[in-house]
Amino acid sequence: MMYDQTRAQQPAGQTRSTAERRAPGPEPLLPSSERDKIALRLGHALNSFTDTPREALEEAESAYDEATAQLVNALAERRRVLRAGWEGQDPATRSDELRHALREYREITRRLLQL
Repeated sequence: MMYDQTRAQQPAGQTRSTAERRAPGPEPLLPSSERDKIALRLGHALNSFTDTPREALEEAESAYDEATAQLVNALAERRRVLRAGWEGQDPATRSDELRHALREYREITRRLLQL
């Protein structure tokens, strides 16, 4: 276990929020509430398969369709925001802004390739 200087400097008994304890990383593509709803539907389909296999498969397919539709919408919105940041700007746009956009495209594309 590594020494956590930030944690060591906190007063005894002080706890950090869940967001502060979460490992740093990219922002989720879907809000947690939407991910939770889809996961519950999929879990229900898995649990009901023995009693009603066809209905379970239809529910699993519906959860899959919802997840893919929401993912496509989230990716399209992220692309729209990124493009708005650099498209149509003066050709002398600072390379910092362009570099940031390139990093964002790279991060999202890498995440997609790991799915």
